[in-house]
Amino acid sequence: MNAGIYIHVPFCAVRCPYCDFYSVRYSADAAKAYTDAVCRNLNALPEDLTADTLYLGGGTPSLLKPDMIAEITATAKAFISKFEEAEISLEANPLTVTKERAVEWRKAGINRLSLGVQSFSEETLRTLGRKHSPAQARQAVQNAVNAGITNLSIDLMIGLKHQDLTALRQELESACALPVTHISVYLLKIEPETPFGQNPPALLTADETADLYLEMDRLLTGAGYEHYEISNFAKPGFASRHNSKYWRCLPYYGIGPGAHSCYDGRRFAVPKDLNAFLSADIQPMNVTDGQALTDGEQIMLGLRLKEGIYPDRFPDVKERLMKAAKPLIPQYLTYQNNQLAMTPTGWLVSNSVLAALLRDIP
Repeated sequence: MNAGIYIHVPFCAVRCPYCDFYSVRYSADAAKAYTDAVCRNLNALPEDLTADTLYLGGGTPSLLKPDMIAEITATAKAFISKFEEAEISLEANPLTVTKERAVEWRKAGINRLSLGVQSFSEETLRTLGRKHSPAQARQAVQNAVNAGITNLSIDLMIGLKHQDLTALRQELESACALPVTHISVYLLKIEPETPFGQNPPALLTADETADLYLEMDRLLTGAGYEHYEISNFAKPGFASRHNSKYWRCLPYYGIGPGAHSCYDGRRFAVPKDLNAFLSADIQPMNVTDGQALTDGEQIMLGLRLKEGIYPDRFPDVKERLMKAAKPLIPQYLTYQNNQLAMTPTGWLVSNSVLAALLRDIP
């Protein structure tokens, strides 16, 4: 079974007011020391590990110099079977995607780029604290395509009060006009330990958000994107192979401060401390769940996917699961060919649906 490798790059030029991921301000010296530490930890992975995805997330991984990214991918290559066929992803801020950098990334093996566009509206970008313009986001996409990176994902964010149905349609029309193979649309969530947590912007109501979500599903599926996960849409064959490992409960190894791993039935986390990561020969890791991947957890994660789950794979709880599911079909759940899956309406209220399904399931 091929695993995934996740590298958490904690550097940002500016911290967005909604973000609660671990990050620190970029510096060239810290970036060099960080790259050396990542490679040390890659070389310490189990010798028999085989992976088919590598994901550099953050933070803003594209702040690293291209030669640092190349050093990381070259070191990881020892664990990645059929490197040219593997999915090698890099998250990038549109402002960092120059023609030159994109060419160097492709030479380093990057074949999938995830761009933090967030919006094609100047007003929304300003509210979200983003520094790029819609034009710069479009140019970033073109620079990547010209460099030969054609597996392109963009992130969009909805939930602000001014993002009505008209604004949503404009956003999605702008996205679909670009040569992108994957679109992630996230609902703005206010985290308490962020600037927005202290001074939140005006948000849509739950009913308004629901209208946007269902319209988004209609428009993007109509444009040829499969709604394959609650927040993710992809052209055929372009669903994120790495992120799908999380939802399918496949093993993944995380490297970097704040990174998470899941393997051998346990979950681990690296402390959110860059200095501790840099100074250690091997990164410190804490067990966060010694009994991961219970039936309940696998059902919860699997129902995030359009394909859903096969209840027969959970013989100990199948009877209870299907009894709880029956009154939720067909509005919130579907059950066909022994597959139980959520509808888009079910995804909208997924917390309530899961609470009903898992009430008596550990």
